[in-house]
Amino acid sequence: MKIISWNTTNACNMYCAHCYRDAGCKAEEELNTEEGKKLLDEIARAGFKIMIFSGGEPLTRPDIYELVSHARGLGMIPVFGTNGTLITREVAQKLKDAGAMAMGISLDSMDREKHDKFRSYPGGWQGAVDGMKNCAAVGLPFQIHTTVMDWNQQELEAITDFAVELGAKAHHFFFLVPTGRAKTIEEESLRAEQYEAVLTRIMKKQEEVDIELKPTCAPQFLRIVDQLGYKSRFHRGCLAGLSYCIISPKGKVQPCAYLKMEIGDVREKPFDEIWRDSEVLKKLRTLEYSGGCGTCEYKGACGGCRARAACYHDGDYMSEEPWCLYHDRRGE
Repeated sequence: MKIISWNTTNACNMYCAHCYRDAGCKAEEELNTEEGKKLLDEIARAGFKIMIFSGGEPLTRPDIYELVSHARGLGMIPVFGTNGTLITREVAQKLKDAGAMAMGISLDSMDREKHDKFRSYPGGWQGAVDGMKNCAAVGLPFQIHTTVMDWNQQELEAITDFAVELGAKAHHFFFLVPTGRAKTIEEESLRAEQYEAVLTRIMKKQEEVDIELKPTCAPQFLRIVDQLGYKSRFHRGCLAGLSYCIISPKGKVQPCAYLKMEIGDVREKPFDEIWRDSEVLKKLRTLEYSGGCGTCEYKGACGGCRARAACYHDGDYMSEEPWCLYHDRRGE
């Protein structure tokens, strides 16, 4: 199923250390309501089903309910990536009434102070949890999103347990790619051995809980699932250019949030044509990777993180994933 993320605005009430969009203030020339609806028409025409409204903080857009309703009317599944602090009971009800199907709410630690410091927002932890409870109160499904860092990696199972306690339908783990503001905290991200160990822990935890656990920007999880003898409903790791892409507040198209390549402008060319015709996307779809990813038997399932490959290989998005132990160990 095709999934797309639209950064509806650069405006945000937080200033998170890891923000790939470097969000804060609203950008000039963001897509307006009518341009947004036209974009949604083109996204639906391209066959996308899951429509992620993200930001910045998407709930700062006054027309967000109108946009959600339009997406739902096109037969798409509107979901959100949000910090959760603006989700009052009234907002949760309005989102549900507009057609929102699920809210992805960020929570990075069980320690309130650590979460609030990471997001430069006093009260952010409590605001996120209150937002989750308000979703639950009106019957709007939600899931927890956690950015995995060296300082919170030991808390992941505890956050999953908290997600279960609150009634979340899933817990998704986002592994850092050093782009945007995240370049300044690159040293806090996990490296290959830690990365492998944490993914293994997450997959083992999945066997213990009924909610969905899903690593993002960590495509090796599918190899680990296979090696552990487990099953997964997911069949592909890195989706960039294959069944996923992202659109900026100004309408610029990228293969993914962390692959900083503008491959089109929806103000100049309809999105469905960009998705069909982009040479970068066509190249990604060949799966003709170099290095360890190119010779790996899990190339079709995993694919390596294309954004991390580009980040550590001078922009070569078809090179090998640098945080994978497997291609280094196959010759042992």
